[in-house]
Amino acid sequence: MADIYRHKALTLEGREVALEDYRGQVLLIVNTASKCGFTPQYTGLESLYGRFHDRGFSILGFPCNQFGRQEPGDAAEIAKFCSLTYAVTFPMFAKVEVNGDNAHPLYEQLKTEAPGLLGSKAIKWNFTKFLVNRAGVPVERFAPTVKPEDLTAKIMKLL
Repeated sequence: MADIYRHKALTLEGREVALEDYRGQVLLIVNTASKCGFTPQYTGLESLYGRFHDRGFSILGFPCNQFGRQEPGDAAEIAKFCSLTYAVTFPMFAKVEVNGDNAHPLYEQLKTEAPGLLGSKAIKWNFTKFLVNRAGVPVERFAPTVKPEDLTAKIMKLL
């Protein structure tokens, strides 16, 4: 399995970031949305980030509008919503597609290396989570129904 460090992504502010910047960290990569039934998971994600960031853990949020058009805002609106509503401090990236011909290359890799139920590649909904080890290798996928706090033991094991 290849590591994820060859990929780049734009932040909500439009700055290109190399995932190489996260080398050596345990990562939780999540496709997010502001108007979804799972949106309150931002609270749990922020809690995990606060608890483990100093130990080499980060969360990378990727807004996506492919599921029920539940992320309709532009980058400024998404940033304002995350900051004001959920006090998000973990890195948030520009809106991406996670399925289809225009899927971000990072998500193509994540879906291939950490397939879903019965080996499916497609992401089914917002707040699908991918846990990536310190070597940059995706190790597990979690459904949107899995709450961030339920990942604590798995994160601690990788830290």
